[in-house]
Order: sequence, then structure tokens, then C-alpha cells
Amino acid sequence: MQPAKRLRDKVSRGELTTGVLAIDHVWPDLVELSVRAGLDYLIVDMEHGPCSPETAAEVCAIGRRTNFPVLLRPRANAYTNIRHAIDIGPVGFLLACVESAADLDVVRDAIYLPPRGHRRPGGPSTRWVSAVFSSDWKGEVEDHFMILPQIETRRGLKNVAEIAGHEITTAVAVGPFDLSAELGVCGKMDDPVLKNALETIRAAARKAGKPSWMFGDGAQLARDGWRFICLGEPTWMLEEALRRKLKDAVGNSSHA
Repeated sequence: MQPAKRLRDKVSRGELTTGVLAIDHVWPDLVELSVRAGLDYLIVDMEHGPCSPETAAEVCAIGRRTNFPVLLRPRANAYTNIRHAIDIGPVGFLLACVESAADLDVVRDAIYLPPRGHRRPGGPSTRWVSAVFSSDWKGEVEDHFMILPQIETRRGLKNVAEIAGHEITTAVAVGPFDLSAELGVCGKMDDPVLKNALETIRAAARKAGKPSWMFGDGAQLARDGWRFICLGEPTWMLEEALRRKLKDAVGNSSHA
């Protein structure tokens, strides 16, 4: 699975790696727009967003055809949800609210074929492989599949070391808004309580030899030393751009 391998390699080298998380509106052309913008990946959010499995599968298919990494955030981390999500054909998962290594054991069983797991392959995901034998699935999909468990709760923060060290964890991800709410500082991204939690997460990732993933203002995250980052949600970015355009138009109209 070349897109996943390329993305993993870039992240592992510590290069600045950027993408977006599509929540409110997911459409097929978003893949092409991401490619043209120079992004490294796209995540389709099926946890909070209204995206249907059919649309998600189409977006993943376009990613496959254009050699561009498309990940999913499944609706839940239960075995059946993960099995269905991997059938759709992404290159990896952003997993919401992971709280222990046991949570990742369930995911492992759902993404790996026997004897490492219990998965039964099917759906569009089989188009990643040249043949459907276990060796093909392992070498062409499983070995490159990306898992980004999000730390979003006090329990997840407490168990971050075991989450970071789990065999399937590619990078330790943060859910900054949910985590700030859990810590009693909802939305206060500069609060010392949240900043201390973020440093705990990054330290656990470093100790495990894993990178960290973060959502937020790209320029600030880069200044703070994050290298695997999500620049935001495309619809929110569009709204912000429209506001700026309107402000500029209103400002210039006063000089007419």
C-alpha cells in the first residue's frame, strides 16, 4: 500500500507532515483538492460527521487511484465497527478516545488476519492487495496500516505509556478539545493544565520511539515542535476564508 508507506516514512523521518480532518462535509473532489494544495493526507471523520459508508468508500477509492493517503476516524472502536471501517479501504485509522492497551488489542484483532488477529478480509480494501492470501495482506496492507490512537480522557492520559508502546500504534494522537474539557479547561488551549498534559503525551511517545499527532493552528504547532499535524477542518477553513474575503470587501468599499 504505497500511500501508507510513503506517509509512514515521512512521519518517521520527522519531516513536517500536514493534512486535514473532514467532519462537516465530505465529498470526492476533496481528495484532488488536498493533492493540489500539497497536503500529505486526508482523514474522513465518521465519528462526528454525517459521511455515509458509501461516500467514505468512494473517497478512499479516489485516494487509492491517485496514490494519496486517506484515513478514517471510525464511529466507534468496537470490533465490528473497526472491521467494517477497514473494509471501506483506508490506509489507516484515527481512533477516538483510546483509554488503554486493551482498547488497541480489540483494534488489532479487527485489522489483522489470523494468527495475529481475527479479521476476515472483504470489501474495497481487498483492492489494495495483489492477491488475497495472508502473506499478501500482511506485506501489502497490514505492515503499512497506520493507527493513531487519540488521548482524550484522564484515563487515556494515565495509560498513555502503554498506549504509545502498543505494537499497532504508529503515532500517539491528541484530541485537544475533548481532553481540555475532560481536564476542566474546555477550549483553553493555552491553559497550563492542558499544556502539561500535552507534554506528558509527547514524552510518552518519544520514550516509545513514536511520533505525536496534533490538531490545531498549523503555524503555532510547527513553532511548538509538532511535526505530524492536522491543519483543521476544510469547511471551517472555508468559512474563515469567506469571512476574510467579506471583511476585505467591506473595508475597501469605504474607500470607494
